[in-house]
Amino acid sequence: MSEVLLEINNLCVDYVLPNGIARAVNNVSLSIKKGETLGLAGESGCGKSTLAFSISNLHKAPALISEGEILFQGQDVLKMRPKTLKAYRWNNVSVVFQSAMNSLNPVISIAEQLTDVIRAHTKASAKDAELRAIELLEIVGIHKERLHSFPYQLSGGMRQRVVIAIALALEPELIIMDEPTTALDVVVEREILNQLYELKQTFGFSILFISHDLSLMAEIADRIGVMYAGNLIELGLAKEVFHHPIHPYTKGLVSSFPSIHGPKETLYGIPGSPLNLLDKPQGCDFQARCPDCHHKCQQEVPRLSSDTPDRLVACHNL
Repeated sequence: MSEVLLEINNLCVDYVLPNGIARAVNNVSLSIKKGETLGLAGESGCGKSTLAFSISNLHKAPALISEGEILFQGQDVLKMRPKTLKAYRWNNVSVVFQSAMNSLNPVISIAEQLTDVIRAHTKASAKDAELRAIELLEIVGIHKERLHSFPYQLSGGMRQRVVIAIALALEPELIIMDEPTTALDVVVEREILNQLYELKQTFGFSILFISHDLSLMAEIADRIGVMYAGNLIELGLAKEVFHHPIHPYTKGLVSSFPSIHGPKETLYGIPGSPLNLLDKPQGCDFQARCPDCHHKCQQEVPRLSSDTPDRLVACHNL
């Protein structure tokens, strides 16, 4: 996993609103290696999905990618011409969006939705596209008899598998999964994640897995990045970030999840509310909710730094 597949450098994404500009992603830099699963965690509104949409250059107004570059195998996605960008999407990078029922068209059969992706990006005939659709359903554990079903006729877990099948249609090198199991119960969630791991072993793709659940990420990811108010505040090996968090916000995320092993412990939430991006303070964005805030936090913005490249943290209390 030494070869870098995707590299993001100093990315900034703004939302241009009538009452000001909200910076949803602020100078974020990270990379995803070939065959790697990178987890991206944080509470709602921290910029995870905005960052994911940037990778496929899917943003529309009022969103604006104002700075930075996104390099896929050395080619800048933000400078691609429309024809090249169309080929890049689904062929190189695909997205499993949050909430499968919202991703699938409720009045179009599963067959049509699968074959549409295949025929839009390849020269496959209608017959070949249908055979490929059947193959994809079988890959994700759905019987071919379900091919002509409509989304409402499938369970939540089956719909999620169909969305994953669509993402796999052109065998991309990177799959972005934006909270793919949020609406599912824990049993179905486990089944889908186990199947996803098996597919990753078979096809060798990389995954950007977006969630607010650090305990889940610790099991499936190689590395974890934590975002707060548009900033990447901690990045490191999954087990290290989960079991030995350094940033106060990461500690709060970890302590808010119960453990099914060992003694029962009191859970602690993070006080306060998410930051208003239109009214950001001077200094550290987390200062109002941080138990260790001091004078320097109110004056200077902390930068990602560490003694080792395997662990980066943006905090003045290191």
